[in-house]
Amino acid sequence: MSRVTVLDKTFETSIPEAEIKQRVKELAKEISRDMEGKNPLLLGVLNGAFIFAADLMREMTIPCEISFVKLASYQGTTSTGKVREVLGINEDLTGRDVIIVEDIIDTGLTMKQMIETLGTRRPASVSVCALLLKPDKLQVALDVKYCAFKIPNEFILGYGLDYDQAARGLKDIYTLVEP
Repeated sequence: MSRVTVLDKTFETSIPEAEIKQRVKELAKEISRDMEGKNPLLLGVLNGAFIFAADLMREMTIPCEISFVKLASYQGTTSTGKVREVLGINEDLTGRDVIIVEDIIDTGLTMKQMIETLGTRRPASVSVCALLLKPDKLQVALDVKYCAFKIPNEFILGYGLDYDQAARGLKDIYTLVEP
């Protein structure tokens, strides 16, 4: 296991790049099978999901489109509990199959709010694809149809996830090492 120091904290590898790539391929295959004959809209949640969304789309074997929405609820290593939409959706979602591509689902509150908001735009379907899910931290019932990894309730970074905007470019996923 390798360690990295980011700003004032130390992190240790928890999910190596090869394992991430394999799971992304598997998810893309599953989504491509489930959405055969359709042209789904992948809706990436910025900033954290941009690498995951790009890698997922490149592995898809069916036509699909991509767009992004930016929500903010984190400050440092903790969620503020308040969701702000910083960059909205410009596409017409009427009759579209939408797959929300999220980096990590903690409490599920942000995702629940997003699904409810999208529902008012009359999509044919809305599915959730998460790179990471913290099942022990969920506060609401949530159907995460596609999930790469279920992880413990620990702070992580890398592969698009950050610590105060740092370390998004790390190829592995790292877990915070408590002193």
